[in-house]
Amino acid sequence: MKKTFSKKQKAPKKPLTIEQKITRRNFLSFGTFIVAGSVAYGGWKWLYNSPEEARTVTAGARAPLRRALNKTELAFRRIFSNNNLVKTYPKNMAAKAVRHNSDIGSEGKIDIDAWKLQVKKHTGEVLHISLEDIKALPKTDIVYDFKCVEGWDQISHWGGVKFSDFINHFKLNAETELQYVGLATPDKEYYVGIDMPSAMHPQTLLAYEVNEKPLPPKHGAPLRLIIPVKYGIKNLKRIGTMSFSDTRPPDYWAEQGYDYYSGL
Repeated sequence: MKKTFSKKQKAPKKPLTIEQKITRRNFLSFGTFIVAGSVAYGGWKWLYNSPEEARTVTAGARAPLRRALNKTELAFRRIFSNNNLVKTYPKNMAAKAVRHNSDIGSEGKIDIDAWKLQVKKHTGEVLHISLEDIKALPKTDIVYDFKCVEGWDQISHWGGVKFSDFINHFKLNAETELQYVGLATPDKEYYVGIDMPSAMHPQTLLAYEVNEKPLPPKHGAPLRLIIPVKYGIKNLKRIGTMSFSDTRPPDYWAEQGYDYYSGL
């Protein structure tokens, strides 16, 4: 007997075939891709056409991107503390040939015997500290994964004095009440600004050795910064001067559009 349906009743839908299901899923996936791609392209175009930031200690980035980077810095500084340590490794895992990218500010040789670190206090007083003065402090070694903003990384072994030990020994504790440390090469060609909490991190070193040997010129002889909580662009080689301030010091790569904080 043939079953009939009234006008108010609808015949049950036939189940979709496998081919129909695949076609439907492909349609939904393709549609989602088109929508997501359009949103991403629109966002990129908006950012690309937005005005550049006003040149201060940072420059070269689009204004909305710089605002986002600054907000991200504040978030990281609230979340992370000096209790968060970078992973370390045994010495035998350290690279024998340590990679380096750039010689900006550290070209050529330097007279290590005549070299002195100039530390400019906020009072105007300037300390002149020799390498031997620094080597007289307790030595600390660290073997960690050095990371570059270009995407490469390498486990390397560095030795020197903890930045915090240096501060305490030379009675610079009042300077740590300020927000930033500024470092520059002797020729002033390369310079960085470091937030004080990162500078005082227990793993931050003023390093004078690599693989238990004196730093060669290409790695920043006689003294360089090793700051494991930052990308390599903040690890200044051949330090000549150190200063302290409550405003952001000049920073070489931040002036080229990079993130000022550059934290990991």
